Amino acid sequence: MTEKEAESPLREKSFAFAIRIVNLYKYLTGQKKEYVLSKQILKSGTSPGANIREAQNGESPADFIHKLGIAQKETAETIYWLDLLHATEYLSETEYQSLQQDADEILKMTRSAILTKKKNLAAASILIIGIIASAGFLMSHLL
Repeated sequence: MTEKEAESPLREKSFAFAIRIVNLYKYLTGQKKEYVLSKQILKSGTSPGANIREAQNGESPADFIHKLGIAQKETAETIYWLDLLHATEYLSETEYQSLQQDADEILKMTRSAILTKKKNLAAASILIIGIIASAGFLMSHLL
């Protein structure tokens, strides 16, 4: 299974969340006439999906982890803006809970993907070190 295939649920969820954020932005600017906080949440709420897509086309495992790390930070920032919009009564309890739940799921999925990739890299490194050590042992006994 490729990284792209393994991450497709995260990719789909983050894209659907970005659509919800764009619609929230339209609502906040159109109905509530709120322009500052809405712009902040538009930026942070659409960023995770973009970074997840970038990660799936990363140049290296380290780049993959880095891009997912950015997605994780942007999701955490989005939760902050959701909290603030709720606390200032721009979002109802129902709206807030629904969006916050989606953001929390993306945050958990992103963290899990990062940890899995790091674990796989560590395992691969140990395997490579073992192979090199074995080859060195064999070479020293053959010579």
